[in-house]
Amino acid sequence: MHNGRIKWLILWIPTLTIGLWEYVRHAFLLPYMSMDLGNFLAPFIVLAVTLTVVRSLFVRLEQSQDALQREKATSAALEERERLARELHDGISQSLFLLAVKLDQLDAAVQEGPVKPLAAGLRETVRIMHEDVRQAIASLRLPPSPDTAAWVMPLRELLGETAGITEARAEFMWDITDKSLTDKEKVELHACVREALINVRKHAKASTVYVIGESDGHGGFRCAVEDDGAGFSVDPLRAPERFGLRMVKDRATRMGWTFAAERRGDRTVIEWIKEGGQA
Repeated sequence: MHNGRIKWLILWIPTLTIGLWEYVRHAFLLPYMSMDLGNFLAPFIVLAVTLTVVRSLFVRLEQSQDALQREKATSAALEERERLARELHDGISQSLFLLAVKLDQLDAAVQEGPVKPLAAGLRETVRIMHEDVRQAIASLRLPPSPDTAAWVMPLRELLGETAGITEARAEFMWDITDKSLTDKEKVELHACVREALINVRKHAKASTVYVIGESDGHGGFRCAVEDDGAGFSVDPLRAPERFGLRMVKDRATRMGWTFAAERRGDRTVIEWIKEGGQA
């Protein structure tokens, strides 16, 4: 329903309610109800309609306005990304291209001597930088996705660091949207994932490490750090040296999330679940 129609309904429903009540009262109830009783009931009838029908219209209006604000924010973000992409293309990218041309000319002019390998090295560096800029431009022109949100990128970097230290393969799968989490949930989830990845570094000896973030579509999520390493020799929440995972469980409990740390098939799973609709 259009916002303008909702506003008109909010204005007219109380008036129509009292008008309909007066008509019914005088046409059908007057022999059975005194004027004083009718006048006494009128504001309560309007209040009841307001708390039911009008209140639901206010909720729909607020939801519509929130959706409009999100759409405006998304549109502004996309416009800013496009502006940055244009600036990169028109500025740095063009300058790198011209620099590459100059280096080609220098390389052609110098037949031998120490300058030639230096020019070749510089040309290769410029080529790599130019490719990086082109990829950045392409990324900016793509719509933002859940796994490229600003607060999610450090999780990806933590996974990359863990994979580098343990010489394991990293798999990052994330579709929890930015707006579905509060700022506090983002902070707590980041801390939990970080501690779980530190645990993988210390104990797992894994060949593949996974960070998974799955939305349930109703405001809830499942987040997990999984690996195919050695697993737990004892209950990790009772082992005297596993303070980190106990702190992670405490964090999850305070947030009202379900926490699990267990072996499932060939994977060790550290998991947090928030049920949809949970505050």
